[in-house]
Amino acid sequence: MTRRSTLLSLAAGGLWIGAGGLLAACSPAKPQFHGVDITGADYANQFKLTDFNGQTRTLEDFKGKVVVMFFGYTQCPDVCPTTMSELVQVKQKLGADGDKLQVLFISVDPERDTPEVLKAYMANFGPDFLALYANSPDELAALAMHFKVYFKKVDGQTPTSYTVDHSAQSYIYDTQGRLRLFSRYGTPVDQVTDDVKLLLKGV
Repeated sequence: MTRRSTLLSLAAGGLWIGAGGLLAACSPAKPQFHGVDITGADYANQFKLTDFNGQTRTLEDFKGKVVVMFFGYTQCPDVCPTTMSELVQVKQKLGADGDKLQVLFISVDPERDTPEVLKAYMANFGPDFLALYANSPDELAALAMHFKVYFKKVDGQTPTSYTVDHSAQSYIYDTQGRLRLFSRYGTPVDQVTDDVKLLLKGV
């Protein structure tokens, strides 16, 4: 090989390497969510439930908003009110975009969480916080399986004094109704707010 052809080969190789570097530099960075990114998961992606006003609801109803869904019950002593209160703070931190966050509370205690009870409970947190419930025990069991949620009634001293053990995570959906994030209980409010902001930007 002549010196000229060797130089040409090296130059061509340099161009390929340079192009590769440019392509890498231009590739969009993966969004840095605080929650666990579960985009594309084949579970927790649909429901058909009733709200405390008696209206049937699906994810389609909330397109255009980021949805945070949490399973709990109104007589929960700690995890549920804590989570709801933190989501109030998230809405406040979003400022003018606060109305683009929809909180959905799914009851796992159909025996005590009547529509009236659910409506009164949600009023403690905000007028647009919405509680939903399944219409039968079988429907609730199927919903829990689809959402990979655990719940179990723990017998109390009386038939109405029991507690309910349940999962404490939240699911977060983007403005197109697609499941995007698994948010662990106890995630700092600022981190949840950051994740919601990213989803509102269409990330």
